[in-house]
Amino acid sequence: MAVPKRRTTRSKRNMRRANHDKVTAPNLIPCPSCGEPAIPHRACGSCGQYKGREVKATKTAGA
Repeated sequence: MAVPKRRTTRSKRNMRRANHDKVTAPNLIPCPSCGEPAIPHRACGSCGQYKGREVKATKTAGA
């Protein structure tokens, strides 16, 4: 049966465990209609448009 020859240090153990919890920043692109950063393949949060048509109602400046 295989047995470790040396004890794994706290540093090595923690480095191995840390790779599972990495957080990556979301990929953002500028919205084609308003230019605000938006997630691809989703409706824009500021103007509510997706693929050139309004799919989400947003508050207007006058109302």
